Parts: sequence; C-alpha cells; structure tokens
Amino acid sequence: MLFNSVSFIVFFPIVVLLYFAIPKKIRYLWLLAASYFFYMCWNAKYALLLFYSTAVTYISGLLIDRCDQKGQPRRRKKLFVALSFTLNLSLLFLFKYFDFAIENINLILAKCNLALLTPKFDLLLPVGISFYIFQALSYTMDVYRKEIYVEKNFLKYALFVSFFPQLVAGPIERSKNLLVQIGRQTLFSYENFRRGLLLMLWGYFQKIVIADRIGLLVDTVYGNVGQYEGCYFLLASVLFAIQIYCDFSGYSLIAVGAAKVMGFTLMENFNCPYFAQSVAEFWRRWHISLTSWFRDYLYIPLGGSRRGTARKYLNVLLVFLVSGLWHGAQWTYVAWGGLNGLFQVVGGMLAPCREKLGKLLGVKEKSFGHRFLKIAVTFVLVDFAWIFFRAESMRDASYMIRSIFTVHNPWIFLDQSIYQLGLSQRQFHLLLFSLAILLAADWMKYKKIHIMDRLLEQNLWFRWPVYLVGILFVLVFGVWGNAYDAQAFVYFQF
Repeated sequence: MLFNSVSFIVFFPIVVLLYFAIPKKIRYLWLLAASYFFYMCWNAKYALLLFYSTAVTYISGLLIDRCDQKGQPRRRKKLFVALSFTLNLSLLFLFKYFDFAIENINLILAKCNLALLTPKFDLLLPVGISFYIFQALSYTMDVYRKEIYVEKNFLKYALFVSFFPQLVAGPIERSKNLLVQIGRQTLFSYENFRRGLLLMLWGYFQKIVIADRIGLLVDTVYGNVGQYEGCYFLLASVLFAIQIYCDFSGYSLIAVGAAKVMGFTLMENFNCPYFAQSVAEFWRRWHISLTSWFRDYLYIPLGGSRRGTARKYLNVLLVFLVSGLWHGAQWTYVAWGGLNGLFQVVGGMLAPCREKLGKLLGVKEKSFGHRFLKIAVTFVLVDFAWIFFRAESMRDASYMIRSIFTVHNPWIFLDQSIYQLGLSQRQFHLLLFSLAILLAADWMKYKKIHIMDRLLEQNLWFRWPVYLVGILFVLVFGVWGNAYDAQAFVYFQF
C-alpha cells in the first residue's frame, strides 16, 4: 500500500478514527493489526519474515536480560547478541544478497574454468526488509548496552518493529524513542493532529509534485543511456539528486506526520542536506536515522576515532562501503558508498592544508561567498556519486561520466531539446516553480525559521486559505491519474 494511493487515503483515516475510539489499553493491538495489514498488502506471505525478525530479537532481549538478572558472564550476553545478528542478517543475505553473491562467485569460477553454481530458487526481495531488520537489531544492542528496558509484552514489541508509518522505508526508529511511546497511553491532541497533517501535505508536495515529475525525465535519460550524451546526462544527474531527496524526504515527512496525528513522535530524517558545506556534514543531514545507526552500531564498535587518525579513516571507508551494500546488491551501490567515504577521508586529510591556504589568502570563512562555494563543491561531489547510485550498471555510469566531461552540447538548454525528455515545456516550468518553493522552504529551515510555527500563529482567516491552496496545488499539479503511472517511493527497493 503506497502513501500516494487511494487505498492509503481510505486506510489511514479509518485507522486513526478507530484508534482514538477504542479503549486506551488495547489501542496498541489495533495499531499492530493495522500495521500487519498494511505490510501484507504487498505480499501476505512475507509478513512471516517480519514476524520471524520480531520473534528472534524479542527472545534475544529476554535472554540478555536473564543473563543480567542472574549475573552470568558477559560473553554469554555477547553470544545472544551474535545469534540475533546472525539469524537476522542471514535472512537479509538470503533475500537480498544471495543472487549477487552467486553471480560474483560464478564470475570468478568462469575465469578459473571451473563449473558454475546454479541456485535452485529465485526470491523476490520483500519490501522494507533492510529497514525493519535494522530497527529490530538496534533493540538487541540497546538491551545489551542497558540503554532500554526489556519489553516483556511481545505484542507491544511487535508493534515497535512493524509500526506502519515507518515500516517499509523508515525512519529507522530506536527503541529508546518509539518503544517507550508505545508503552504510554496516547491522548488525542488537536495540535498534533494539525501539525501531522501539515507535515503529510508537505511530504506529498515533495513526492507527487516534484519527485515523480522529475522521475519522468530522469527515467527517460537513465533508461536509454545510448541515446543521449553530454549535457543530457548532466541535467538528468542534477535533477536526480533533487528527485531522490524529495522522494525519500517526502516519504519520511508523510511517515512522521502520520505518526504525529496518532500522538507518536518519530525522529527527523532529513535536515536541509544540500545546504551542507562538506560531505561529512551532508551525511549528518541526510537519512539521519540510517547514518546514526551505522555510527552507533558499526563505526563506534569498530573503534570510531579513538584509535588514531589512520584507523578512523579506515572505519569511515568501511562504514560507507557497508552502507552502499545495504542500499542494494550491485557494485554501483558499493561504488557510491565508497566514493562518499573517500570524499570524507580526503577532506579530512586536506583540512590542515585548506586552513593554512585560507589564512595565507585572507579568506573570510564566514562570508556568504565562501560558504556558498563550499555548498556548491559539496553538491557537485555528492551529485557525482549519485550517478553510480542511479545508473543501471558500472558500465553505464562510466559512459555517462565520460560523456559529461568530453561531449559539450549546452545548446540543448536553448533549442527546446530538454522538452523532449518526458516533460513538456509547461511541465518543466511548473517543476522550476515547485523547486523555487522547495528551495525557499529549505533555506528558511536552514536559517532556523520555523514556517509551520509561523503559519499556525496566524488567524483562522489566513491559515485556511493557505491550507486549501496547498491541498489544491498537490491535487491539481501532482503527478498521478491517467496521464502518469503512479510511482513507488525510491527507497522501497532497499
């Protein structure tokens, strides 16, 4: 069930109405049933995998707590943590990486003139499996570290893992936040209700008006690499950076808003990432829930920055290579992750040189021009890496990058060629107008101007016309209906 579907528009109000209508003590049961129904709308059989991951991490939490209660050796607790990770990551490997592993093993065997492996089954990747497995594993680690109590009620814990707003594409919540809220009795709040709906509306604007409209152009170019060259790839790559931001940020906003309507507070997943002044800062602002997960459960256990500069850089590279592989079982994703890690390592190594050069040249680091230059350079680096993320293969990515640097055809921006890429001139101009709105909104957020607070402070006669205009804009100019195919959210494939 997609957020941008008629079925969700019917499903969500029913869930909310019944949630607040039934007795408080059993509301979590209703949300649990609604969450499993939401997930089973994709493939009912794969709900068993969700249940499996839930059961494994729930039992591991009980066993770890039992070790604490009985004062058993720490190595026994580590054993249960290892079992929880092994059983969950084995499931993830089977469904997401098995074919990738077999394919690469066969490449090696073929070069050695050995018999190839022939897997006997072909598995469809369950939607959201990477997200809910990581969320469940964070509970195991938090219990091990004594950062969260052990949840004895299996059904409440099951709701933590399967909570439908963020089940299939995040934010990847922590037990210290969401599980604690599930244990409370939530009351209806008009303030939460209207703030949640406004977040959802802004999310739909980003997804339906911007991301899906850009997707028409990006899919045209990236799906037919042999037919285009030069500035076509440059345009599509820049727009893809915006598409994936609006697509994923839009989903996160809808998820956070839907949870807010029911009284739950989810973590912020995006914070103006394209205003970052370094790649490291970009990753503190992009997909915050995943970045912080890797920091807390991989980077820090590896030693973080505690074991010297060289080890720190190695840990950064390792984390981003794993992050790339998490996103998909293709070498393009590994290259994307590796590039983002490499940019940070090189940036850290060159930092002293940049500081000395800046002092020598008298650069005013707080000036608008200097900050703008850093933002622009960061965007170029991040966008360069996005080419590998979106390309169908390493060969396509290499061809596109080579073409961008060797073929110069800027006239396509003047001779209306860009209007033959899936968007008419009218649609393209509407996209530019929408991007101006997005840029203004993100800039105000970056400058800590809270637009929603300012809007909600206004009188009724001002607020409601703004609400109606926003709703009508999404309904009229959103990419859906007979003219276009509804598009799933990009991160559903992960």
